[in-house]
Amino acid sequence: MVKLRLRRQGRKGKPFYYIVAADARAPRDGRFIERIGSYNPNTNPATIDLNLDDAVRWLGNGAVPTDTCRAILSYKGAMYKHHLNKGVNKGALTQDQADEKFNNWLAEKESKVSAKIDSISKSAAESAAAAHKREEAVKLEREKAIAEKLAPEVEATEETVEATEATPEATEEAPAEEATEASTNEAVEATEAEAETTEKEPAAEAEVTEASTEEPAEASEAPTEETTEEPAAAESATAEEATEEKPSEDNA
Repeated sequence: MVKLRLRRQGRKGKPFYYIVAADARAPRDGRFIERIGSYNPNTNPATIDLNLDDAVRWLGNGAVPTDTCRAILSYKGAMYKHHLNKGVNKGALTQDQADEKFNNWLAEKESKVSAKIDSISKSAAESAAAAHKREEAVKLEREKAIAEKLAPEVEATEETVEATEATPEATEEAPAEEATEASTNEAVEATEAEAETTEKEPAAEAEVTEASTEEPAEASEAPTEETTEEPAAAESATAEEATEEKPSEDNA
């Protein structure tokens, strides 16, 4: 008896299969009569490559498919076409009618498959976008944690940089500060000297005024003495004149 079955190929964990017509007594991966297609379950949806006419021919010759191979043949329309050929052989319908029915079924099946492929691709894109968002969120959290961890080090480096920048400024400002201090000291000394001179000037003026006041007083005292001396001299002169006249009178 001939069976339509799958013959395993591929490596471990990534299998794909040949659809073959083989003797029922042969091992699974042993000798086969004819290969009519291939089946790859690693893709989504699964990739099926089938020679439809050969499959229908083997089915018409009495080959019995296994359960998995039957599902594959039904998915690709080989079982439906075999059923229509039976109706044509019995005279239930013509070949044209059978072909028309099969073409309509095939178009509907292709539309369903394309819709499924579109939905799968759309869901894959959505899942990829969601995964990207999750990765971005994880990345931001990781960067935030790293920034928080490195914040003290960054602050320390900034402080050191500021200190290094401040030292030249301090060295530059030190002579300026010394010059300003010297100028301020000179200004203070000048103001103190001016204050002393201003204090000495009023004292000198006061002495001058006292001296001026004392000189008129002395001058005023001197005339009084002269006036007192002058009358005394006049009185002595008159007395002398009188004494001189008396002898002259006596001689006369």
